[in-house]
Amino acid sequence: MSHDSPNRDADERAAAIRSLIKELRTEGIRSDSVLQALQTVPRDQFVPPEYVAAAWRNTALPIGSGQTISQPYVVALMTEALELTGDETVLDVGTGSGYQAAVLAGLCRHVVGVERIPELVTGAREKLHALGLSNVEVHEGDGSLGWPDQAPFKGILVAAAGPRVPEALLKQLADGGRLVIPVGPPSQQVLMQYRREGETIHSRQLTGVRFVPLIGAEGWADGFGED
Repeated sequence: MSHDSPNRDADERAAAIRSLIKELRTEGIRSDSVLQALQTVPRDQFVPPEYVAAAWRNTALPIGSGQTISQPYVVALMTEALELTGDETVLDVGTGSGYQAAVLAGLCRHVVGVERIPELVTGAREKLHALGLSNVEVHEGDGSLGWPDQAPFKGILVAAAGPRVPEALLKQLADGGRLVIPVGPPSQQVLMQYRREGETIHSRQLTGVRFVPLIGAEGWADGFGED
């Protein structure tokens, strides 16, 4: 019986990962630690079986419940914009499959995930547990309201687009902390970085993006178009 197939699969997977990392560098991702995290976290374990073959492509993929796993470039860009040093507690809003939380887990002290869809919460917990990531917790809740119990956060990452930046999240941002969030309707979302310095919030635009809507008390009422 031939053993070529498992070896070939492993070689193809390794080649796909190398190709993705090279592409991310070409697209402007500079942080070696962020690229290492994306190389290390098995994205193929966070997508449905029918999408495993596409897991290492630089594209968003469906994960069920009308949600997606973000494009690796966007994951890398948002993670890089948090400017993590390793000792932070980070809030991950819209945890979805758990992939972004897994990437963050290797770059900070602790990750607090919030996801509103129960089956995604369960799935994310299972995947993160299977990878032995003990510094991540995932809660079911309205991510637009953050997670006050463990605030303030040095980093807040939001993987869904709000009509504006939620005040609740700005209030939960620690002094010197960074909040990265897409803002706007489907046609004109902008990825924003907000930085707190005392009572002052500095903002800068990163790039145009496309995300699912942030649904909640400080997001959209029920998808895009209702405020």
